[in-house]
Amino acid sequence: MPQWNLLYDLYERRLRTELNDAAIPAHIGVILDGNRRWAKSIGTTASDGHRAGAGKISEFLEWAQDAGVSIVTLWLLSTDNLSRTAQELKELLGIICEAVELLANQQKWRLKIVGDLNLLPEDTAKRLLTAIDNTRDIQGMTVNIAVGYGGRHEITEAVRGVIQDAAAAGTSLEELASSLSDADITAHLYTKDQPDPDLVIRTSGEQRLSGFMLWQSVHSEYYFCEVYWPDFRRVDFLRALRSYAQRERRLGK
Repeated sequence: MPQWNLLYDLYERRLRTELNDAAIPAHIGVILDGNRRWAKSIGTTASDGHRAGAGKISEFLEWAQDAGVSIVTLWLLSTDNLSRTAQELKELLGIICEAVELLANQQKWRLKIVGDLNLLPEDTAKRLLTAIDNTRDIQGMTVNIAVGYGGRHEITEAVRGVIQDAAAAGTSLEELASSLSDADITAHLYTKDQPDPDLVIRTSGEQRLSGFMLWQSVHSEYYFCEVYWPDFRRVDFLRALRSYAQRERRLGK
């Protein structure tokens, strides 16, 4: 075994040991960033970068499951991404469908769509829903697939849902305005039946949320990693868990 591999293994074992009695986040959100820049750095196409990023997902989910995480939310396609060139978007949607179908076929995790499928082509939405439905009886870790997702769009849709429900119940706008609460909006989010993310990881060195889970992440811890998503390693994940465990979570108190 090359020396650098040995050192890598030793370092990974040390990180694992440090986490033996550490608090593990129940819900982790991941902004899978840097696929196109990774591709550019090695002189290949954006599609190759997206495929490399898709190939990392199963590996990451195995790490999360081994660590004891209950829910993972993967941001695969934002509402902003929908403005990319028609050719790149078509290829990206195909890669996402293939990745989700592969995850479903493994029958390890229960998949859930987080996003607005009405923003996607009909055939793409059908492929995703079919794959998701094939995991409905799985009792393992929940994996949220965020596609056609934007935090502002989600909140707008949630408020619209609150208003529509009020109208159906015969509640006036004045009555709704006087009674509207945070809980009403939370109950209409894509993740309405789930706890908010404890930890949000973003790869590629960018230090911003870009609209990811704006409502849910108000008390989340953030971990920004320099490596591009296709190069994300288990040690990078363990470092994120160690960073989380070392923080004092006050949850706004």
